[in-house]
Amino acid sequence: MPTTAPYGSWKSPITAGLIVSGSIGLSQVVLDGEDIYWLEMRPAEGGRMVVVKRTPDGEIADVTPDPFSARNRVHEYGGGDYLVHEGAVHFSNYSDQRMYRQHRGGEPQPITPDSDMRYADGCFDAARNRIICVREDHTSEGEPVNTIVAVDALGQAEQQILFEGSDFCSTPRLSPDGSTLAWLTWDHPNMPWDGTNLLVASFNGQGQLGEPQAVAGGRTESIFQPEWSPDGVLHFVSDRSGWWNLWRWENGRLRQLTSRNAEFGKPQWVFGSGTYSFASSGLIACSYVENGAWNIAVLDMPSGTPQTIDTPFSEMGRGDIKAGDGKIVFIAGAPSLPMTVVSFDLVGGKWQELRRSHDLELDPGFISEAQPVEFPTEDGKTAHAFFYPPRNGEFQAPAGEKPPLLVKSHGGPTGAASTALNLGIQFWTSRGIGVLDVNYGGSTGYGREYRERLNGAWGIVDVDDCSNAALHLVSKGEADGNRLAIAGGSAGGFTTLAALTFKEVFKAGASHYGVSDLEALAQETHKFEARYLDGLVGPYPERRDLYQERSPINHTGRLSCPLVLFQGLEDQIVPPDQAEKMFEAVRAKGIPTAYIPFEGEQHGFRRAENIKRALEAELYFYSKVFGFDLADPVEPVDIVNLSP
Repeated sequence: MPTTAPYGSWKSPITAGLIVSGSIGLSQVVLDGEDIYWLEMRPAEGGRMVVVKRTPDGEIADVTPDPFSARNRVHEYGGGDYLVHEGAVHFSNYSDQRMYRQHRGGEPQPITPDSDMRYADGCFDAARNRIICVREDHTSEGEPVNTIVAVDALGQAEQQILFEGSDFCSTPRLSPDGSTLAWLTWDHPNMPWDGTNLLVASFNGQGQLGEPQAVAGGRTESIFQPEWSPDGVLHFVSDRSGWWNLWRWENGRLRQLTSRNAEFGKPQWVFGSGTYSFASSGLIACSYVENGAWNIAVLDMPSGTPQTIDTPFSEMGRGDIKAGDGKIVFIAGAPSLPMTVVSFDLVGGKWQELRRSHDLELDPGFISEAQPVEFPTEDGKTAHAFFYPPRNGEFQAPAGEKPPLLVKSHGGPTGAASTALNLGIQFWTSRGIGVLDVNYGGSTGYGREYRERLNGAWGIVDVDDCSNAALHLVSKGEADGNRLAIAGGSAGGFTTLAALTFKEVFKAGASHYGVSDLEALAQETHKFEARYLDGLVGPYPERRDLYQERSPINHTGRLSCPLVLFQGLEDQIVPPDQAEKMFEAVRAKGIPTAYIPFEGEQHGFRRAENIKRALEAELYFYSKVFGFDLADPVEPVDIVNLSP
């Protein structure tokens, strides 16, 4: 018989210590012959990024030796951190941002100079024994300079600049015969999901590119992932139809391969993401999101119709899928499965787990699965969320008690809530706290029109949607309207702070490295997002009034509920003073508040001890605000202005 205890006080085996001790991040699948590689982010090793290799006989071993970490800082978010060619691994090392070559079993050797330059998103040019990649040059004053360069694979020749002149470039991809390069460009104020240009150019005898030719794109068309088929035909994803669909360019003509209200692409926050790959010249393995859920499919070129593969997976994260040697390898998860490296046999039709993001064996009685929610919001529109009700097989709440609800506002803001098993969410639900993960207007996965709801309306549409989502569950009897909290990181932190400041729906909140001052962000942030707010808010400084009007730091007089802030002290995207100013303002008002900074952390927490501390501190904060006892002791938080 379950023990009766108030929501929030349930004892759970899903502790913060358990989560960080057994969890890793998975990304960036690479196939090299029969060998499979992927990248692991390991909180227990200080967030070190390690290239891992699996051989055909099933042996799994680390490639990247300690203390190296395969992570670049191009655009600050990185991605496309390594590539493999005939067993040689080339990667960007985090501590010095130099590119290294690591031959089979050998020690990494630097192949780029020791200077303030960063490298990402490379492909291998075998005919000229070089790597073609994006370079971000920080050696001069002002904005860094982004170019496409050729780096000698042995580091013995000078680098060649192949393309320059755009604010940004990405995804250089070489045709199978080595004669032609395709790549993407875009310029301020666009972000890559707003509008990009797909260019191609041929190489001359000196290995330099000729005059680029525009294939597709523009300021209002987002192109994603150019790739060449094995027979040399260029493919890409475009949202010109209002949805990211697959296209091909052959003999100077464009042909649309898929035509459905689904997303075959992703917002290019990081380099190296991919949603399709060639199993052969006539067969594409692809992934797409439809109604908030990801699907794996194969596309037979003559038919042009994706045939969905039956798997239990519904989440692809930032996109990682590679095909070759009769198999598809991808990273995916599901409500009952964590993110996992998966191999699918195209002939036998069976899938195999290669590596899970955690191997913790948990009783299903403690797992709350995502429930899709559609709810009414402003202007007669509908928005989306995933609801995780409290679940713990050993406890039940007293009769008539409604649970606290934690609303999650994801980052980006052009991001999306994940449906994969996330122990960070189960941490809350197994203690008796519901979680509502909101895909507010502006989120990816519902077409360009939905994504553009946030244009000019950041701090309005997202705040309305998060508030209406919470009120919808209260009206359904799923949550206690007096114990609603909201939390988010980065852009989600801004939504959190704005919701607490400009609405009276939530009774507490947690901002993780969130934005409190839009004007300061426009003046101080890094190049990649330097003009992002032009589209989300308005051009700066021309519309300075909007920046001041929507910045929570300017309206703390309207904030009347408790707030806890978490911040990495080396954050170059949202500088620490954003959290520090907000903390001081809330403290001066006499409202319960706490500020927890982390030395050595940047934008997002990667070290096990800090991830653990942030989870436990947020739980402690809510327990004091909402008045429930914790089942297990945690390190207290110094909450100022908290009444005894």
